[in-house]
Amino acid sequence: NVCFIGGEIREPGKTIPRAVLLSIAVVAVLYICMNVSVLGVIPAHAMGKGIVAETVVSRMVAATFGPAMAVVVTCLIMWTAFSSVFALLMGYSRVPYAAALDGNYFRIFAHLHPKRNFPDFSLLALGAVAIVFCFFRLVQVIAALVVIRIVLQYLLQQVGVIVLRIRRPEMPRPFRLWFYPLPPLLALAGFLFILFSRT
Repeated sequence: NVCFIGGEIREPGKTIPRAVLLSIAVVAVLYICMNVSVLGVIPAHAMGKGIVAETVVSRMVAATFGPAMAVVVTCLIMWTAFSSVFALLMGYSRVPYAAALDGNYFRIFAHLHPKRNFPDFSLLALGAVAIVFCFFRLVQVIAALVVIRIVLQYLLQQVGVIVLRIRRPEMPRPFRLWFYPLPPLLALAGFLFILFSRT
């Protein structure tokens, strides 16, 4: 998400890599701690027997602190899920907004809220699209999103990096891409493999 708001960040060349690496480390530590905590209460062999994956943490808290605390933790998990969706909507709303500012998308998407100074039309449009997707089965949504993101984002990013370096070699670059062009070529091959193995 931090990449979508790169234009609003001070010193993005330093801040974005730090934010990405730090968030990966923090999430990894939290995830490992959560799994160790769960396995300390619910044995791994018991998880496959009647315990739905989505309720594991709630069951662990219920077994440790009682059912009332399990309800609190379940509400916090739901709150986190909603917060995640809100953060993603806020981040993704910057994409059509930035494209509209550059003249590459409909001008209405460049509109900012008069008081709060955020891309309101872009945010509402993405929210409307997200609401429409709520009427489909989760498996269909995930499959569609994987294909759409691979084709429209990941593949084009790899091609874009290579084309940009060929066409604009003099352009200042705040990030160094080690072993260029190997990383984009490997990523391109990996995303194509995922795309064709899913279809």
